[in-house]
Amino acid sequence: MENVLEVYQRPFNASRPLICLDEASRQLIAETRPSIPLEPGKCKRTDAEYRRCGTASIFMMNAPLDGKRYVRVRQSRKRTDFAHVVRELCDELYSDAEKIVLVMDNLNTHSEASLYAAFEPAEARRLAEKLEIHYTPKHGSWLNMAEIELSILSRQCMSDYFDSITKLTTAIHEWEQARNQQLIGINWRFTTQDARIKLRKLYPTI
Repeated sequence: MENVLEVYQRPFNASRPLICLDEASRQLIAETRPSIPLEPGKCKRTDAEYRRCGTASIFMMNAPLDGKRYVRVRQSRKRTDFAHVVRELCDELYSDAEKIVLVMDNLNTHSEASLYAAFEPAEARRLAEKLEIHYTPKHGSWLNMAEIELSILSRQCMSDYFDSITKLTTAIHEWEQARNQQLIGINWRFTTQDARIKLRKLYPTI
């Protein structure tokens, strides 16, 4: 825990950007009956019945000090999906960075092994060397600032039904662009000193 908190106290460094990565699953749903649009004095009315259309995996890459976030929607959350998201992060989004400081949880796919499962060893090693990985502790995923951004995305963008990955991707892309234009960052204020006081019961005792 303190390792991640210390990372959050580092000043902004363009050559070593801080990226928080997390992912979530989204069920794709279609209406069985058309909803009734919003009217003066009446809210939008949607029938309780729906049809399942599969699921999608949402990868959130949040740069809290830059005020940027990059969201990718994929059909699954396999090792190869994670690996391709990481390669885009390294080679396209932050190609000029010397090192990417990557904070993420301990999900089984969140490891360098996933890079080797998706790419040739030389390519996997190249990508791994560009990452400085910091894991949140078990049951401590709330320390990952990407979770905050995923929560905002869910409330602001994904309250409606989406019956296809294409429609979901379009809506998320528009949300991402609007939010990035405003350069909305995250002011993380919970420090190591706070943890030693408020979470002292979680520390081992002698």
